[in-house]
Amino acid sequence: MTGYNGGNTTGFVSPAGDSLEGPIDLAAILDLRQPSRYPVRVMGDALAGRGILSGDILIADAAKPPAAGHVAVVMLAGDVLVAQLAFRRGHWWLLSGRPNTAPLAVEGDDAEIWAVVTGLVRTKV
Repeated sequence: MTGYNGGNTTGFVSPAGDSLEGPIDLAAILDLRQPSRYPVRVMGDALAGRGILSGDILIADAAKPPAAGHVAVVMLAGDVLVAQLAFRRGHWWLLSGRPNTAPLAVEGDDAEIWAVVTGLVRTKV
């Protein structure tokens, strides 16, 4: 009995063989080996307008400085929130993405921008 040898097959060589790549390493692609990066699972649909759905996994980077228009992970009054950042009147504000929801100021001892979102992984399509 002989074993399989992919180079000695009958028929023709598949043209798809030219575009095969090795295994995909999500930790390397998302740079999760950096100590400042970590995954955060989204619960809720407040940022659905930005394409961020409940159940998605965000890649948060605590070393990245906040910037207006970026999505961030924020601690506010004991709650962990994910929201879009805006900078107005000398303060950071959180924009919900839901209509008729007032922006929240990120100020005081009980408010901190923890990390800026740098990537998204969706496990359900």
